[in-house]
Amino acid sequence: MKRITNIKQLNLMANTIRMDVVKMLYEAKSGHSAGSIGLADIFTALYFNVLYHNAENSSWPDRDRVVLSNGHVCPVLYAALANAGYFPKEELMTLRKLNSRLQGHPHRGTLPGIETSSGPLGQGLSQAVGMAIVAKAERKKWRVYALLSDGEHNEGQIWEAAMLASKYHLSNLTAIIDRNNIQIDGYTEEVLPLEPFTDKYRAFGWNVIEVDGHNIKKIIDACQESKAVYEKPTVIIAHTIPGKAVSFMEQLFEWHGKPPTKDQADEAIIELEKVRKMIEEED
Repeated sequence: MKRITNIKQLNLMANTIRMDVVKMLYEAKSGHSAGSIGLADIFTALYFNVLYHNAENSSWPDRDRVVLSNGHVCPVLYAALANAGYFPKEELMTLRKLNSRLQGHPHRGTLPGIETSSGPLGQGLSQAVGMAIVAKAERKKWRVYALLSDGEHNEGQIWEAAMLASKYHLSNLTAIIDRNNIQIDGYTEEVLPLEPFTDKYRAFGWNVIEVDGHNIKKIIDACQESKAVYEKPTVIIAHTIPGKAVSFMEQLFEWHGKPPTKDQADEAIIELEKVRKMIEEED
């Protein structure tokens, strides 16, 4: 797939994906808003610049693999895939409908571009580690990118997988953590504190990079840096704002698992249209 290198174009794409997510969630009348909207910049960086992939041949053997562990934010994955050409954009409006390929959690084998079925939290890193072990054993050049939430690090299986990745020196594995500080029951540091987060991953033998999860250039640079580390896996801790660019959603854990009403969706689209105009007017 042809890469987009122009940062303005990438920012415009991220804004388009945010608008798609808002429309999808309103149409579905259910789903997860805050995380899906907050991850738009990361998914844009991956699918329009970082990844080696082919929308016309989603099973291309040499493709990079993306494992979405926190499957409830799949609206942003679906929107990225549709905008990248994996399936028609009109299908986005079938999210969570009966007989739709776009279920509330991703299902492998139903929709092009979905590498794993996900829903139960804490399992994605283990799946990604398994893929990376296979790639390394078979001397394949493709990489594995595991997308994780911060809240699911309450699960012990995450840390078991982290130890295994370190043991096998899986330099072909990059984990990206959505550090948005919220989960369904509240703020992460109140539910079960994760800090010192970076120190924990370093202690588990990982290369750690921290970035602004809304700065697409820095996300791309971090992914490129991870490719230059040959002796250990890399984790990118991406600090994000849940509900980014939709003012009434930002930083509120209450928006973790609910969709907007019609009035709220209309308001969100108006705000995102203003963001689009601001991006277009940038030098």
